[in-house]
Amino acid sequence: MALDLPDFPWDLLTPYGDRARAHPDGIVDLSVGSPVDPTPASVREALAAATDAHAYPLTAGSPALREAIVEWYARRRGVPDLTVANVIPTIGSKELVALLPTLLGLGPGDVVVQPSAAYPSYAVGAAVVGATVLTSDEPEEWPAETKLVWLNSPGNPDGRVHSIEFLRRAVERARALGAVIANDECYAELDWSSDEPTPSILHPDVTQGSRRLTLSVYSLSKQSNLAGYRAGFLAGCSDLVGELLTARKHLGLMPPAPVQAAMVAALRDETHVAAQKELYRRRREALVGALTASGFRIDDSRAGLYLWATRDEDCWETVGALAELGILVAPGSFYGEAGAKHVRVALTATDEKVDAAAARLSAGRL
Repeated sequence: MALDLPDFPWDLLTPYGDRARAHPDGIVDLSVGSPVDPTPASVREALAAATDAHAYPLTAGSPALREAIVEWYARRRGVPDLTVANVIPTIGSKELVALLPTLLGLGPGDVVVQPSAAYPSYAVGAAVVGATVLTSDEPEEWPAETKLVWLNSPGNPDGRVHSIEFLRRAVERARALGAVIANDECYAELDWSSDEPTPSILHPDVTQGSRRLTLSVYSLSKQSNLAGYRAGFLAGCSDLVGELLTARKHLGLMPPAPVQAAMVAALRDETHVAAQKELYRRRREALVGALTASGFRIDDSRAGLYLWATRDEDCWETVGALAELGILVAPGSFYGEAGAKHVRVALTATDEKVDAAAARLSAGRL
């Protein structure tokens, strides 16, 4: 029996990519958030030093990795009281996002809540198990059948950041329903209004003394340019983490040992994260200036690697107009009906490419 999954949305962008590539000066691809800058040398060195990996790696993560994750949450996320029983590594964050309904044993009749502007993998994970997806940003709307709530702060695609007050209200509602609540936080270090990361769902002011049914999901792809390593982790309720660990052991879901060693190096070094953030800040400022001067409005976009831009027209019309300038962006409709008049503009291009896009926007007529 075939799974009833949606079509892969990025295939719809192919003709616009062809149009952008036909530009005399070539394409500037701002559609996908894949890092373009080098992986830090210290991380690559740690990976290389661990390549004699003859034994199976631990699904739970090496002791050094679990301790590094605990220390990172205390140091960077304001979550001081985790132990190694509260954390496990994952094979990137998308794997965990898409598989969580399966690992939790959800099925038909269960409801998975996702944001109004949502990363597509939340709905795909629900579809795999036959659960129903509810799009809602208001905790009071979540029905009794809710078994899993996805929050995404900072948000992809819109860069929205939830306050501690909202996170606390959402956690209280999910617990009242007996639902697991998970916040996808992988852009937390890229807050453009602060030098500090955005609030975590595990912050003590959110959890109010209990992490029951609460998870934080994270990835090192963005802050450390480790997309090719598939390096992620989750943290939260120890009972829930233990149940997920048991399932993951049965399924063989374990990051390779060299990747685990590289993750330790990445988590313990804040210098490269700050340097990478400044690279993205400069690119962001260039694109914000060029887009607003060209008649766009930038909504939300407080954090993360994207600009949520609109000209108050159908998103595909905007995609087509930008493709004529050789600039490829993602239509907001990929992320739900709320994005029908927006496009997502990624900051993940080289300085040269970003400057080219800004120049084309300044010289072109949209």
